[in-house]
Amino acid sequence: MSLPSSAPPSRGAVAAAEQDLSDAEFAELDDLLAEIPEPLEPLDAVMLDGFLCGVLVQPEIVAVDAWLPFVFDAGGHRWGEAEPSPEQLRARVLILRRHAALNRSIAEFGAFDPFVLEPFAADAADTEAEPAAEFEGTAAEPVAPDDPIGAALLPWVAGFEQAVHLLPGLAELDDPAVATILARLFRFLPESDDDPHGIYALVERERPLASLEEAIAEVVGCVADLYQLTEPLRYKVAAVRRDAPKVGRNDPCPCGSGKKFKQCHGAAGAAKA
Repeated sequence: MSLPSSAPPSRGAVAAAEQDLSDAEFAELDDLLAEIPEPLEPLDAVMLDGFLCGVLVQPEIVAVDAWLPFVFDAGGHRWGEAEPSPEQLRARVLILRRHAALNRSIAEFGAFDPFVLEPFAADAADTEAEPAAEFEGTAAEPVAPDDPIGAALLPWVAGFEQAVHLLPGLAELDDPAVATILARLFRFLPESDDDPHGIYALVERERPLASLEEAIAEVVGCVADLYQLTEPLRYKVAAVRRDAPKVGRNDPCPCGSGKKFKQCHGAAGAAKA
């Protein structure tokens, strides 16, 4: 789980805050999230990865405090007391590093390495052997999911969808291209009747994907396309609007004194300059 090995010549060394997480740090973060006490409902590391991408493709830059509480609890409730614990501080550092690394990788390279687990391999390791069947001397083998590709990507895409619902700016864009890309991503989710923006109606579930690698490439491409489509909106500079027409230096001063602007309030402005 690392960024491309070389950065463009225009950029210097990668700042420490932008360095991606190692496999050990992903495991550490997953453990920190899993240890958050009930009744809070935190994301796991895979859902978090999708959630962060859903934050990054929004049409506006989202402040950290607007989304971070929902990583620790689906309802955005506070984790712990007023003073953050060492575990909270460590989790925040790791999450923000992954957020920065994803942002940099998508912006500069148009790609990233999603944190996705193969469910069959994980289930096989965690599944206890069943008692031996009668007249057979071997234990039952773990059963693979009917759709291993969908099972692998479901948690990641579910995290992405959670960000889209939490921050509705993306789904509310009146852009057919955005809706189509979201539909390509949401094909990995279970069918849903809750479709206020008409996105699920565009989902083409019949188009099969040959492998998990192809499916991951599809997810990465969708996120990169969304990031590119919304980038002009994220960094749009709002035009400065004047409440009143501009007053020329030789025009009458708007204050009603009868003097020219340059001899009245305009003179005060010039003196300050």
